Amino acid sequence: MNQYLWIILSTVVVYLFIIIALRLFGKKELAQLSVTDLVFILLISNAVQNAMVAGDSSLPGGLIAAGTLFLLNFVFKLLIFRFPGFSKAVQGDHLMLIYNGVLNKGNMSKARVTVDELEEAAREHGVSSLEEVNLAVLEMDGNISILSDEFSSRTKRKKKHYRNII
Repeated sequence: MNQYLWIILSTVVVYLFIIIALRLFGKKELAQLSVTDLVFILLISNAVQNAMVAGDSSLPGGLIAAGTLFLLNFVFKLLIFRFPGFSKAVQGDHLMLIYNGVLNKGNMSKARVTVDELEEAAREHGVSSLEEVNLAVLEMDGNISILSDEFSSRTKRKKKHYRNII
């Protein structure tokens, strides 16, 4: 088989493997990179680089692998945009973690989100306790969105302020 065709095929296989692995190991990992996650990503990229280029460290080999990754990423983004079912299969769906101050333990377990992580996200959104949270959602990108009465009152004040300006 042509050496460059082999690089393209290997790159496609590695790309699909990484997407499947990230999907299986949870979306929470994407948004909240710890030191160990960063080291993991660096080591994975180094480990799969040789598999993609099959020992070809030439400029054309690297450019073909990089070009294939760009093309695959473009195709995946297009498929995600056009086909909601494909999007859900690749990216998953959002999960409600808190509703009106009550923890959804089932979804927390499914997403492997701890109470400590929820409390941290609440504090980042200016909410002091989980009981004050109206809605907490683990988004598809791994971030936790928090809505509370405090958020609503700040938003209403801003809207009122803008009305006075106009």
